[in-house]
Amino acid sequence: MPKMKTHKGTQKRFTRTGSGKLKRSHAYTSHLFANKSQKQKRKLRKSAVVSTGDYKRIKTMLPK
Repeated sequence: MPKMKTHKGTQKRFTRTGSGKLKRSHAYTSHLFANKSQKQKRKLRKSAVVSTGDYKRIKTMLPK
């Protein structure tokens, strides 16, 4: 059986935390900032942890 290949698009978007969880960045952070409130923009700066339902799907694309 050959080794599983890492999905490179997924590898660029997610990083592992020390405890093994997956960290992600928020969407809606590239343009059209005049329409967004300062509070929304501030909260989008922070990273977030992947939810459990998505984690199962994403971990198959990141074999390590």
